[in-house]
Amino acid sequence: MSTDDREIEVYRAPTYLPGDKVIARKTVKNDGTMAGREIGEVVVKKGDTGYVRDIGVFLSQFYIYGVDFVARGAIVGMREREITACGPQTSRAEGGRVLQSHIVTRDMLTQSTKDPIR
Repeated sequence: MSTDDREIEVYRAPTYLPGDKVIARKTVKNDGTMAGREIGEVVVKKGDTGYVRDIGVFLSQFYIYGVDFVARGAIVGMREREITACGPQTSRAEGGRVLQSHIVTRDMLTQSTKDPIR
């Protein structure tokens, strides 16, 4: 896969955080990676709402959001372009502190060199 025409998402912070409510922008069928579901079976329909559970990385380039579609009983890995925000997102800061994440971006690395830990 060529990455020349695409943004490398992991160079910036993820758009969504765990707890954010999102809407599926497309219908998703089982590609064979969901146990207990038939290949080709619809697991998420366009317009279904779910909650971001966790965030992973694919090919060291894209964020994959693990979205729990509670009404459908399915947890599905979705790309950023396949979902959209539904209502207010989880606060990126609580009490002046940024929420902790296992994902490290270039912005975070640059910030840490500007603001040394005291």
